[in-house]
Amino acid sequence: MVIGPGKYLAQLIVMGGQIVGRAFAKALREEIQKSQAAAASRSGRGSADTSRAAAVSSRLGMSVQEAKQILNLPIQESRLTPEEIQAKYEHLFKVNDKAQGGSFYLQSKVVRAKERLEEELKMAAENPPKNHRQTGRSAASTEAGSSDDRSR
Repeated sequence: MVIGPGKYLAQLIVMGGQIVGRAFAKALREEIQKSQAAAASRSGRGSADTSRAAAVSSRLGMSVQEAKQILNLPIQESRLTPEEIQAKYEHLFKVNDKAQGGSFYLQSKVVRAKERLEEELKMAAENPPKNHRQTGRSAASTEAGSSDDRSR
């Protein structure tokens, strides 16, 4: 039986596809691990908090930084208030109203940014940062120390 060149070509294409598929899957796994490690080192939080933040970002389709940019909030500022977010949201939502010549796309981005920042506030309320608790203790010990000085 004679095997034609078409069969060799088909085998070559299948093998090449498998090799490329494996390489792509491996590269994707490595990139996910690296991005999770980078996010954990940037935020200083544990891996559980990082994975939850990544899940929220994935579900809502934007990062906290992008949401702050959309709502024109200071990116470096870590303390956000619900009132500040709501005020920016209401202004940008009205400005981008389709009836006033705005863009529905931009309006939806404003809504998603508000949702993302509200989710971040909820996560922060559930897991307060460690450094805030420590500063509270040091302030209490400083006050106690100053009251001891007064009694002498």
